[in-house]
Amino acid sequence: CSSDLRICQPWTVTQPPVCVLGLGLIGGSLLRAAHAAGWEAFGYNRSAEGASAAADDGFDATTDLPVVLSRAAESGALIVLAVPMPALPALLTRVAEQAPDNPLTDVVSVKAAVRDAVADAGLLPRYVGGHPMTGTAHSGWAAGDAALFRDTPWVVSVDDDVDAAVWHQVMTLALDCGAFVVPARSDEHDAAAAAISHLPHLFAETLAQTAAEVPLAFALAAGSFRDGTRVAATAPDLVRAMCEANAAELTVMLDRAIELLGRARTGLVTGGTVADLVEAGHAARISYDNFSRPDILTVRIGAPDWRSELAAAGRAGGVIRSALPAPDSRR
Repeated sequence: CSSDLRICQPWTVTQPPVCVLGLGLIGGSLLRAAHAAGWEAFGYNRSAEGASAAADDGFDATTDLPVVLSRAAESGALIVLAVPMPALPALLTRVAEQAPDNPLTDVVSVKAAVRDAVADAGLLPRYVGGHPMTGTAHSGWAAGDAALFRDTPWVVSVDDDVDAAVWHQVMTLALDCGAFVVPARSDEHDAAAAAISHLPHLFAETLAQTAAEVPLAFALAAGSFRDGTRVAATAPDLVRAMCEANAAELTVMLDRAIELLGRARTGLVTGGTVADLVEAGHAARISYDNFSRPDILTVRIGAPDWRSELAAAGRAGGVIRSALPAPDSRR
C-alpha cells in the first residue's frame, strides 16, 4: 500500500499543509522532505540568516511568526515545533494565541517535558508528540537534507489522550518523509532515548575531555576515538537542552553506567578482569545488530484500544512502514 492513502483506500484523506516552526537541522530537513513529498510546506525561523537561506534555496520561509501562525490557522496546517526545549514555552504561547485549534506535533528529543509544556499552554487535545531518531553533529539550515529521515525511526507518541485524526496526520508526514514509524508512550520513549541518545552524548563529551588531557592522545587517535566522540561535535547548547530536559531518565542511565564502570575499575585495581563488562557489552551489540523490526499491519487507528495496541507493538520492536487505516472520526 502506498503512503499516499488515496491510492489504496476507499475513503479520501485530506492532507493539510505543514507549518514548520524552526528551520535548524531537523526542522530544515523536514521542510525540505515534506516539500519533496508533495506537501504544501512553509516555515518560520527566528534568525533572519536561516530564514533568508531557506528562501534563497526556494523554500517558503520567513521570520514573521504572526504571519506564519495566521496562515497556519487559516489553512488548518499541521504545526511542527522544531525548536530547542528552552525556546518551546514562549513559542507555545504564541501558537495558543493564534492557532489553538491546529493539529500540533514536534521533533524534540524528549517527549514528557514537551507534553507537559503543551498541556500548560492548553494545546494538549490536538497534540501528538514526535521524534525523528536521526541527525548529525551539525546544525542550522545549511546542515539540512531532505534525505535525513530516509529509513530511520520516527517515534510518534501514543499516550492515552492522543487524537486519532492528528495521529494519522503525523504518521503520514513521517512516512512521506521516508522514515518508518515507531509508536511509543512518552515516558517509555524518554527512558529509551536516555539510554541510546542522551547517555552517549555525555559519554562522547567525557571521552573527548579525557583524551584532551593526555599528551600524544590526539596524535594517536583513529577510528574508535573518532566514532566514539562524533556527537561531541554537536553544539553544546543543544546537548545541554536535550540532556537537562530528560534529567530524571538520564540520571537512572548514568547511575547504571557508573555502576558497570565501577565494577570494571574494581576488577582492574584488584588484578582481576573486565571480562563481565566486555562480554555483556559484546553480546548486547550483537543482539542490536540482529534486532528485527516486524511490520505493524493490523491495528486500525481510532478502533477500541488502538493506542495500547500500538504501544505494545512498538515496545516489542514493531514499526509502521506503510500507512495504517485512517480513523472514521476524530476519536
